[in-house]
Amino acid sequence: MKNLPNLLTWARILLIPLVMGVFYLPDSWLSPFMQNLTACVIFTVAAITDWLDGYLARRMEVTSAFGAFLDPVADKLMVGAALVMLVQLDRCDAIIAFIIIGREITISALREWMAKVGASKSVAVSYIGKLKTAAQMVAIPMLLFHNDLLGLPIALIGQVLIVLAAALTIWSMAYYLRRAAPELARH
Repeated sequence: MKNLPNLLTWARILLIPLVMGVFYLPDSWLSPFMQNLTACVIFTVAAITDWLDGYLARRMEVTSAFGAFLDPVADKLMVGAALVMLVQLDRCDAIIAFIIIGREITISALREWMAKVGASKSVAVSYIGKLKTAAQMVAIPMLLFHNDLLGLPIALIGQVLIVLAAALTIWSMAYYLRRAAPELARH
């Protein structure tokens, strides 16, 4: 039971190819609507496991260095794969995907380096980073679903949110780089 949070993280990683794979199934297996719905549901389940694994690790007091490493890797793989798929489906502009994925790579590398120089607290997750994550985790399922729902233009709302996520991505990257600037200047 103490490995449940890490098992959920591994499950999230295993769900990534399923989100992408449904779009490669023949229409005779899944209609385009069902492909959109299935990908949206799988991504949403994966996003929920992201929240749940952290909650359970803290609640059960079974946090680990491996879990702390694996969780953000799973998040970045999940978001990156979904964004690449959305670009391929012409539901997300490539520059938006590049901004979000590029920021994730940059900040991951910055955090790793800051940890090596003993200053990891200065680039700990911030409120703006959490807002960015929330915006993209709502936008991506909407863009995967891409159909109107109860009269709401889900694709349009998803487009607005992914642009907001990109803006928050730039803002949060600037925030983290500014926080790391004293260490960067020293080295």
